[in-house]
Parts: sequence; structure tokens; C-alpha cells
Amino acid sequence: MPGAKKAAASRRPRSKRPRVERELSAGGVVVRDGACVVIVPTRRAANGARVLALPKGHPEPGESIEEAALREVREEAGVDCDVVGPLGDVRYWYQRDGIRVAKVVRFFLLAYRAGDPADHDHEVEEARWMPLAQAAKALTHPGDREMATLALSRAGDVE
Repeated sequence: MPGAKKAAASRRPRSKRPRVERELSAGGVVVRDGACVVIVPTRRAANGARVLALPKGHPEPGESIEEAALREVREEAGVDCDVVGPLGDVRYWYQRDGIRVAKVVRFFLLAYRAGDPADHDHEVEEARWMPLAQAAKALTHPGDREMATLALSRAGDVE
């Protein structure tokens, strides 16, 4: 009975897979005179250590991904910029309240226009300029280091 196998298979309990959500953020590598703006967010790493990162965050409703990158950089790093072009995407997984989250952060190469990193918001302990070559080695997360390295290779596009 070929149908009996199919019916028996449909009665087997399905394995419980964790629910997966998808999340998109936007960020930027702000370049000026061979340096970029880095931030130390108030949120610590899982082990409690300080994190050195690039500014990034979620788009607001009705906001393009480029607009979100510019706004997040303004809020977290205190500077206004112009979009030079896309740098690339950083993809990773994390868990929030037992739910697996597939995260994509779209980064842009940004040209500094005005502002001071000291003018950052409450989500950031510190924002400062750092030589791009140093940032490519010092940033906490591999994806941020990769974006700084890409920006270093394209710094001539900004200046």
C-alpha cells in the first residue's frame, strides 16, 4: 500500500525548528583624510567587553536603506555625510528571546561633510576618528573589519 507510507509519514511529529526572523540594518564607513569614524556603543559584548564598531542601525518606516545609513551615522557618530556608494553586506546570525535572527547589515562608503564625533547620541559612549588601516585591524567584529578594509581600498573614491 503506497498510500499507507505517506499517511504514516504525515502523522510523525515534526522536529521543532527554532523560528527564524530576518533583520536588515544600514551602516557606513565615513572617510576623511585616510581616517574613519569608529564608535564604542553602550551595549557591551556578551562577555561584558567594550566593543569598537562602525555606526549602524535599523531603517525607520518609509526610509531608504541609504537614508537609514546616513541617519544612523549622524546619530551614533555625530557627523553628516554623503553616500559615495555601496561597500557590501555583512551577514550573521544571532539569537533574541529564543528566536534565531538572520541579520544583514548593508554598508556604504560615506564622505565626511560636517560635524563632530563628540556630538553622538546616548547609545554611544565614544565616537572618534581612527586611521582606516588601524580600524581594519582594531574593530571588534570581523564584518566591520572587512568593511573598513574595503573602504581603505576605495579611499581614493572619496578624496
